[in-house]
Amino acid sequence: MKYYFILLITLIFSCNIINDKSINQINSDELVEFLQINDAVLVDVRTEDEHNTGYIENSINIDYLSSKFDYNIEKLDKNIPIILYCRSGNRSNLSAEKLSKKGFREIYNLKGGILDWVELGNNIVFTDTIN
Repeated sequence: MKYYFILLITLIFSCNIINDKSINQINSDELVEFLQINDAVLVDVRTEDEHNTGYIENSINIDYLSSKFDYNIEKLDKNIPIILYCRSGNRSNLSAEKLSKKGFREIYNLKGGILDWVELGNNIVFTDTIN
């Protein structure tokens, strides 16, 4: 009975960790509406090279793969909604988990990433660079 109780407690706590309520999934249509009515920070977690191939207007680039990722996200206000996106949604999900562990209160992940955003006909901005 003692082992059953310990197993039950372990399962309860592990489920709470996996189902983090501070991380919300948002699709491209919801993102457009959300940005119109909320003050939020939109973060592109792709690499700088990926970002330069096109990004969502008014987003900032904080590369998830960079050694400075943790340092750079600490500069963000933990009380303002943070919306994360990447190419397809995988890195932004991982980024969301990191932000949640650091105490950010309202985190959104763009489902399908910028690929879905573009597929639905939304605009992207291109960086003018000279090589």
